[in-house]
Amino acid sequence: MIIDKPRAKVQREPRRQLHKQPAWITIDDGVTKHECFVLDVAPGGARIVIDTIDVSDEFDLVLVPAHSKRQRCEVVWRRGNTYGIKFLA
Repeated sequence: MIIDKPRAKVQREPRRQLHKQPAWITIDDGVTKHECFVLDVAPGGARIVIDTIDVSDEFDLVLVPAHSKRQRCEVVWRRGNTYGIKFLA
């Protein structure tokens, strides 16, 4: 008889809902950029939606209107045009 152990509860970081905060995905050192929307954000990552392209595995994310901060990101999961990303140091 196999006894299943209860799964450990995954502790997630608190997320802040942004209600489609506009942002830019930039690649090629900012030469190419595509508009996206940030759905929610946590200290370690975010959930974004983009309609125009298939997102590469790593890119920079720039929130609008605070164009000054560029955050390097890596895709963790994909579901259609919605992506879970983690922030890289």
